[in-house]
Amino acid sequence: MKKILLVLCSVLVLALLIAGCGGSETKSEGGKTVLKVGATPVPHAELLNFVKPQLAKEGVDLQIIEFSDYVKPNLSLNDKEIDANFFQHIPYLEEFAKERNMPLVTLTKVHIEPMGIYSTKYKSLDELPQGAKIAIPNDPTNGGRALMLLQSANLLKLKDGVTITATPGDIVDNPKNIEIVEIEAALLPRSMNDVDYSVINSNFAMEAKLNPVKDSLFTEPKESPYANVVAIRKGDENRPELQKLAKALTSPEVKKFIEETYKGAVVPAF
Repeated sequence: MKKILLVLCSVLVLALLIAGCGGSETKSEGGKTVLKVGATPVPHAELLNFVKPQLAKEGVDLQIIEFSDYVKPNLSLNDKEIDANFFQHIPYLEEFAKERNMPLVTLTKVHIEPMGIYSTKYKSLDELPQGAKIAIPNDPTNGGRALMLLQSANLLKLKDGVTITATPGDIVDNPKNIEIVEIEAALLPRSMNDVDYSVINSNFAMEAKLNPVKDSLFTEPKESPYANVVAIRKGDENRPELQKLAKALTSPEVKKFIEETYKGAVVPAF
């Protein structure tokens, strides 16, 4: 009899464990569905904090986990430590997912952060000296994007046909003998004094109290294809709490908030 009871107890415990692991939603103490979203601080976490009260009314407890780099948020999403992330543009997400064989996809486009060229030493690109050092992000897609921006500013020329995957090795014409210095994107604002110019993503520029509209010497066109998106795991597209998040982040209220808060440094993509 004792053996039978022991077996029954073991089966019951196993069943409870399986039931607990099978669900995709976590309930908070207030009965709300917990939704963990990783984000870089500006403007992503700010936008998430803006919609947090609305989501709470809809039964979603939005928990924002801040990251300071471009790698960990995707690793955490793939490892199911978070439910979504909000920090990257589409080409970066697609390249990251392809290289690491991760089933990460776009939930919705939210905004565009035009990339800009900054300097603490010069007031215009016309002052560019021979042999100038220009810092760009060291991750593949943003590095290529930065090189394309330098080409748009007529500072160099890239090999025909290269786009987002461009590298310094693709430079075919460099009349000023520019030296390209590759630095982690988040560290670019701090290293500005060590180079002549820096190509910086708007989110990191704003974190460093740089105004992309006023301080940038040359800015990416507003029709940029690099829309920042909410990323999720493939197969989670129809989770109700994620659908609520997508709807909240693309609402008229968020569009107005972006336009009034960032004044052109961040542009709605919807």
